[in-house]
Amino acid sequence: MTRHAGARLLLVVAVLSAAAIAAEGVEAAVVVDDAHLLPRPLVIELPTTAAAEAEKGEVVPAEVRCASWRLAGEANNLAPWKSLPEECAGYVREYLTGVAYRSDLEVVAREASAYARTARVGDDGRDAWVFDVDETLLSNLPYYADHGYGLELFDHREFDKWVERGEAPAIPSSLKLYNEVRDLGFKTFLLTGRSEGHHGVTVDNLKKQGFHDWDKLILRAPADRKKTATIYKSEKRKEMEEEGYRILGNSGDQWSDLLGFSTSARSFKLPNPMYYIP
Repeated sequence: MTRHAGARLLLVVAVLSAAAIAAEGVEAAVVVDDAHLLPRPLVIELPTTAAAEAEKGEVVPAEVRCASWRLAGEANNLAPWKSLPEECAGYVREYLTGVAYRSDLEVVAREASAYARTARVGDDGRDAWVFDVDETLLSNLPYYADHGYGLELFDHREFDKWVERGEAPAIPSSLKLYNEVRDLGFKTFLLTGRSEGHHGVTVDNLKKQGFHDWDKLILRAPADRKKTATIYKSEKRKEMEEEGYRILGNSGDQWSDLLGFSTSARSFKLPNPMYYIP
């Protein structure tokens, strides 16, 4: 090897060594820069909405949709409705004729009873409990069983025929609560949307089913017919207050039984997925 050839060889080795060192430096810098990054891939799966599931072909079962609809109704989150969704007819029928409805009624009555026992009832006889009648004290399930459990549009004439038979059975948990409230010293006012023309048959039906000794039974007068239930019942409660009564409890299956003005200290909503009364 000549002197010049040896010099060229040393130069090539030096260049290659420098390049290798530079490459190692770049790798080290990349490692340092990426040190804060998590291993990949990192997949986070968020809960999907019903709409997203539907887009993917994962349809929510009708039973689940109907349970959600019923819950929305009980929570007063639904817009006014005239009949239950057709796809929910079977679900509502099974709910009302099974143990779930009875269990829900019993829970409401149990909580109302617990509250009544802790409420301070005065000695002046002015502490009152208001009860609705239909689907609160008396059950119209036999009628609604023949009319789709709320699937059919409400027919006042057909329902009046049922009322006039006076065969509505008592709701057992409500009868128990009613008697407990009376025994505790509450005045009991029955405030119903039934017309005054049904006063006699309503009295007979209530007594036949074990409801006795209420302090007042209030039915719709002709002047009240065009009022919403919320306004009508609020006005009647205000009359009670003007007479010196303190309304400590109120039980009803419709929000219109409970809301408005002159409301009670505590209200108890019984379940009813069959109909809505504003």
